[in-house]
Amino acid sequence: MKRLISIVAIISLLLSLSACSKNDIKDEQNKNNEVVSENLNDKNHYPVTITTYDFEGNEVKTTYEKVPEKVLAVYQGSIETMLALGLEDRMVAAAGIDNEVDDSMKEAFEKVEYLTEFTPSKETVTMLQPDMILSWGSIFAEDKLGDINTWIEKGTNTYINTNTRRDGGDRTLENEYNDILNLGKIFNVEEKAEALVNEMKEEIEKVEKQSNSQDTKTKALIVEFNSKGAITNYGASSLGGNMVQTLGAELAKPDGQDLGKEDIVSLNPDVIFVVYMPYSGDNPEEVKQTNLDYILKDKTFASLDAVKNKRVVPIMLGDMYASGVRTKDGIVNFAKGLYPELD
Repeated sequence: MKRLISIVAIISLLLSLSACSKNDIKDEQNKNNEVVSENLNDKNHYPVTITTYDFEGNEVKTTYEKVPEKVLAVYQGSIETMLALGLEDRMVAAAGIDNEVDDSMKEAFEKVEYLTEFTPSKETVTMLQPDMILSWGSIFAEDKLGDINTWIEKGTNTYINTNTRRDGGDRTLENEYNDILNLGKIFNVEEKAEALVNEMKEEIEKVEKQSNSQDTKTKALIVEFNSKGAITNYGASSLGGNMVQTLGAELAKPDGQDLGKEDIVSLNPDVIFVVYMPYSGDNPEEVKQTNLDYILKDKTFASLDAVKNKRVVPIMLGDMYASGVRTKDGIVNFAKGLYPELD
């Protein structure tokens, strides 16, 4: 009988210790969450005032009294930049993914509500009650979300990717850097933002040092074919063009005007980058090859040096337009196409 009582007492003690241990773990997790929240909402950091833009491209100053807690991020660059900065818990929803997020972000992305509307309607966004909208300038057209000042007056701050600013001049790497750094300030994660930007700059510096040893500059053309036969040329004022020039190469057609087939033959660039976009549901490899074939299977282009030397290179639109953290991918892919002989 005494032995039975002893066994019961030991079991009770173990259960008590287990419960205490679980409670201690929960308490510790709660404390950690509180510390993270306190760090983000550091009173010494806020308020933060940031310059962004309206639909027409005019400058608008917005002030953040504390870290945003219900962010709606729309389109690839906006979503992935939030994820790269570790801000998935600050997102009330996301929409407008063109292709799968990077493998390193998939676990974080699973925590975010993804909307079925590629571009959310005004009604959907109103129901979400976000305290911040992060997206392209085009989303604030009258037939979409409307004037940003109306949202700001309702307590919803907005941030437009600078390289989508209407009539905003050249689209540059510097603009992408600044957007990431601004988000770092808004969310009080400046060290993470600076680290992301520094990675991009280091990649460029590495390529610049290697490319400077070459006797002549590589001549590149960035083109996009559409289903109607038009050929878009990405010139010096585009982000892709700025990337190529920053990497030490020369644009075959810097003025950015659309091209005809005869123009491309006349320019005869050393390397041709063909832009493609694998929209959600499409097979990325098939989309890529279809776009490359506009050059590779057209006899008009058979005499081009880029074709003969197998220097027709795919480049995804998301890596060179409003690219956010994908900017590094764009830099790396352009560098490989421009300088295949370099490490």
